[in-house]
Amino acid sequence: MEIETPGEHDEFSYDLKIPEERVAVLIGKDGETKKEIEENTGCKLDISKEGDVIITGKDALMLYTTREIVKAVARGFNPKTALLLLKQDYTLELIDLKDISGKSQNTLLRLKGRVIGKGGKSREEIERLTDTYISVYGKTIGIIGETSKVSLAHQAIGMLLEGSMHKTVFHFLEKKKKDMLLNQGF
Repeated sequence: MEIETPGEHDEFSYDLKIPEERVAVLIGKDGETKKEIEENTGCKLDISKEGDVIITGKDALMLYTTREIVKAVARGFNPKTALLLLKQDYTLELIDLKDISGKSQNTLLRLKGRVIGKGGKSREEIERLTDTYISVYGKTIGIIGETSKVSLAHQAIGMLLEGSMHKTVFHFLEKKKKDMLLNQGF
């Protein structure tokens, strides 16, 4: 009896829906961003004006990574930042504010404001202390960075969303950063 194994000609695909206002960003000027993603991943992107994206490719792992890159762009990240997901140990994590804020638009805006801070200072400080990139877009907060650092940024954002004072969160992050440096022997 012969067992059939997946052939080298098999193609995999993902279908995604992204916000219409992010389609132009994903495509880029003269299709540059789309082309760069395709060249770096070996996957093909088919993008409609309405925000339907079909990603096809032969390498399942690279297809998954490409999907994460597209999701990152869809959630407000600069495409150059999204391409960091090609690095080993880099990940995208999304925090859905609908789960926390319930139905209230005012609560959603207040929570987003706490994470962003006055003039974006709070978001920038969390990014600096965790070496991550953070995007607050729509009803989500996205974090890109090394897995352990994304986890730390997620923890800090969670503290802010639960009502911790900014100062407390920053002290927590500074201590964690110092501990990490000590553990690495710096």
